[in-house]
Amino acid sequence: MKCLYRRALTVVLTAFVVIAASAQMRWYDPMKPEIPFISGRAWNAEIGNSSFGRMPQRMQTNLPQAVWELSKNAAGLSVRFQSNTRNVTVKYTLDRMPGYVNMSKLDFAGVDLYARDANGRQHWIGNHMGWNFGDTITIGYKHIRTRDFASRGLEFELFLPPYSTVTSLQVGVDDGSDFKFLPESAERPIVVYGSSIVQGASPSRPGLMWVTQVKRDLDYPVVNLGFSGSAYMEPSLFEAMGEISARAYILDPMPNSYNLDGPDIQKRMVDGVKYLRTKNDAPILLVESPGGVDSILRYDASDAYNSGNVWLLKAYNELVSLGVDNLYYLSEGEIGMDEDSYIEGVHPNDIGNRLQAQAVERKLREMLAEDTPNRRYAPVRQHRDGLYVWMERHNEVIGLNRTTDPEVLCIGNSITHFWGGEPLSHNNGGGTWNKLWGKRRVVNMGFGWDRIENVFWRIYHGELEGCSPEYIFLLIGINNINNGDKEEDVARGIVDLASAIHARQPQAVLHVVEIYPAKGLEAKVERTNALVREWLPVGDHVKLISLNRVLLMDDGSGNINPDMFIEGLHPNENGYAALAKELKKQAGL
Repeated sequence: MKCLYRRALTVVLTAFVVIAASAQMRWYDPMKPEIPFISGRAWNAEIGNSSFGRMPQRMQTNLPQAVWELSKNAAGLSVRFQSNTRNVTVKYTLDRMPGYVNMSKLDFAGVDLYARDANGRQHWIGNHMGWNFGDTITIGYKHIRTRDFASRGLEFELFLPPYSTVTSLQVGVDDGSDFKFLPESAERPIVVYGSSIVQGASPSRPGLMWVTQVKRDLDYPVVNLGFSGSAYMEPSLFEAMGEISARAYILDPMPNSYNLDGPDIQKRMVDGVKYLRTKNDAPILLVESPGGVDSILRYDASDAYNSGNVWLLKAYNELVSLGVDNLYYLSEGEIGMDEDSYIEGVHPNDIGNRLQAQAVERKLREMLAEDTPNRRYAPVRQHRDGLYVWMERHNEVIGLNRTTDPEVLCIGNSITHFWGGEPLSHNNGGGTWNKLWGKRRVVNMGFGWDRIENVFWRIYHGELEGCSPEYIFLLIGINNINNGDKEEDVARGIVDLASAIHARQPQAVLHVVEIYPAKGLEAKVERTNALVREWLPVGDHVKLISLNRVLLMDDGSGNINPDMFIEGLHPNENGYAALAKELKKQAGL
């Protein structure tokens, strides 16, 4: 009797704890607004809050029935939000609980939570087995904090289950904490079409799907059009993809399409790519199926998969011969899977998904002209400055560059940001900005606390699109030096950044401005500038200028003139006035 009493008491106390914890949470539904806060679907506004599906209702009549049913699964979808909560709980329902022996429950029916640190890097948050898979599924994430936790909190991304149809979902955060959903980026997405491997089979959890890894690593919106067992390149699928203003298309249907007759594979792919090219000039990548895992002891299975690849390559060669440009190919060998990359010889496990993600990423960087010899500075956003919201300013800059036809772009960090001009924010330069530029249309692309890696991210993510300036001024690097980066890394980063900017705006005269001196860092700044002078290839459209003499003492010490600075780093109004005069003279403005 005592044992029974203790058990009953334990159940009651456990229930009380759960209820008490629930009572301390506030709940938010991303489907409440007319345009829901769902990332990863191309027709978000059209689908609205009718479902967590991936394709609009009007497509049902044209799509194969199997594809339509699978489109109801939430593969590749996510919910983004910002909060300073220490705890997150997600509760959601599914139309049914699927069961697949080659997938973990956390993959086909679970969610996965990530958050960005102050430097913009996305990190996984473990649930530490804090789940309950009942009629309503709950998964909790406790004690979330970082060493540089900002008062406004972190930017979270919740990835939804790829093989389930979600019918409701709410995000719970600590009562009293700040919270807001974040909309999907307005950038053009990468569109991925393929089989179950694209849809999300069979990593251990949603965040490790290779398509999701590509999204996390490259930080572009991604539309997942993976349909398990149903990737047969029907015209209706290419018509759907043609509606999307894509940054790039990745076509990976061979794990299913190898079942077709060889000439049919070739024809369907050729016709599909030709159709996409009539709608969009975005680069297109054809991907072989990595089917060689059984090549030693099951060569028959390997041969079956590889037969599709033979006809895919024929399709690629035919398209090239027809003059279809901006077309790329990823071979099985470049993906590099081996026997330990699969869960059952068909679907990749965590290892295989990582290999495929890395191979696709390498190819995408080539396709999107993001290859740079300097791997020291991988493009990344940031979340360091509390004076403004970095992503909001990024979107403002994109809007201005596309609508104002700017003659001049000024790219930099807070020294540029705080000088003046549009977008307005915390200006220190008084009227010197207007005196310098006069009636020229100028966009201030300075962002407080930005480093070289942040500028790489910004130019890769649309800030140089939709405009054709006459002049571009680049001043960056002091925050990298302040961060302790090596002089040679900073200098090489500036040179590589200049190359990337020039490649995207070849008609503009790019003025690379040497890093301004800063108190206590004068010698390190000068050594960095000396390397830039040595390494930067200058010419008619790339020039190097130094304004530093107006910020230094006249005694030859190389030290800053304190009368020109607020605190030894940012110029005051006198400093900006001197810089404006010198810049005007050297740049011939």
